[in-house]
Amino acid sequence: AISDAVLYGVSIIVIYVLLGLTITGIFGASALNDLSTSAVFNIIFFALLVFFAISFFGAFDLVLPASWTNKMDSRADSATGMLSIFFMAFTLALVSFSCTGPIIGTLLVETATTGSIIAPAIGMFGFALALAIPFSFFAIFPSWLESMPKSGGWLNSVKVVLGFLELALALKFLSVADLAYGWGILDRETFLVLWIVIFAMLGFYLLGKLKMPHDSDVPHVSVPRLFMSIISLSFALYMVPGLWGAPLKAISAFAPPMYTQDFNLYDGAVDAKTLDYETGMAIAKQQNKPVLIDFSGYGCVNCRKMEASVWTDPRVKSLIDDEYILITLMVDDKTKLPEIIEVEESGRTSKLKTIGDKWSYLQRHKFGSNSQPFYVVLDADGMPLSPSYAFDENPDNYVEFLQRGISVFNE
Repeated sequence: AISDAVLYGVSIIVIYVLLGLTITGIFGASALNDLSTSAVFNIIFFALLVFFAISFFGAFDLVLPASWTNKMDSRADSATGMLSIFFMAFTLALVSFSCTGPIIGTLLVETATTGSIIAPAIGMFGFALALAIPFSFFAIFPSWLESMPKSGGWLNSVKVVLGFLELALALKFLSVADLAYGWGILDRETFLVLWIVIFAMLGFYLLGKLKMPHDSDVPHVSVPRLFMSIISLSFALYMVPGLWGAPLKAISAFAPPMYTQDFNLYDGAVDAKTLDYETGMAIAKQQNKPVLIDFSGYGCVNCRKMEASVWTDPRVKSLIDDEYILITLMVDDKTKLPEIIEVEESGRTSKLKTIGDKWSYLQRHKFGSNSQPFYVVLDADGMPLSPSYAFDENPDNYVEFLQRGISVFNE
């Protein structure tokens, strides 16, 4: 019985991991990387997550055709041994789709846009492992099922909470497309207002002040709901100062960058002198200063973290503002170049069609890297002054990196 239960759990994991590998096989590694800033895919993902959120709120249920479930169930009954257990696991995956579908969809969207070829499979492995462990234990110890709470109001509350979270996450994908294509429809204030409202409403929902279609009456607020409500409402209040320019380091990876802020009372932000390599090098030669090149991206989560947690350090800000010419190059800028540039790379001819293509090629060709954030210190002639610097949120290390470049430049 124990071996059958273990096999049942392994079958669940295999089914979901195969789904993750299928996503990778369909899109391919390079295409997955392009998804991170593609307007079409980000808007599709935005709409998909909003769709999932509406489902979790109770407007409708996502249910696969009953014939699929019945067919798998009959296969499990007719098969024997290991094959029977596998079909039982497959039946579980189909039956639970109305609850797990939106979660799986969100997970695949998030992992697919990281650009890693194995990210979807790893993400699905983590989800499947968390799902398989309790079901395997229930198969080994069936009596445990009697102590489980019955499905009902509490389960619907979990779905509604997930709906609010998916709605908040959906805005991140719309923001990435908006930044990459320069539409200007979701600046930092607009994004923050929407998040403040979403998490405030989540807090009120947990207190029982809002009811969704399938909610049961809440005669009293349980202690866990009270604490979750406090967290949600506190988080909403935490974001309010961001409307006037506060850095909000805790959500810097999700919110649009500071330069999209229309009204900003905060003077601790670091601004690039230019977004063009040639222009920046000309300024550096004119002012006789070293250059700090910041290879960044609109969809780069770690870039936003560095800007919020490292560049806001007074020592870092002072060094960049006073001693360097900062050039920020967005490798996912979708603005079309006036003319297509043809380059030789890895033995074949490539066409650079956008500004982002140009800066991405520059980073690969000149500095041998294709990850962001990526920082390089150069002199006015384009010669490196110190080793490059990648993602590291320690301000002391970044100060040392900047000071080393200044020392070499002044020698």
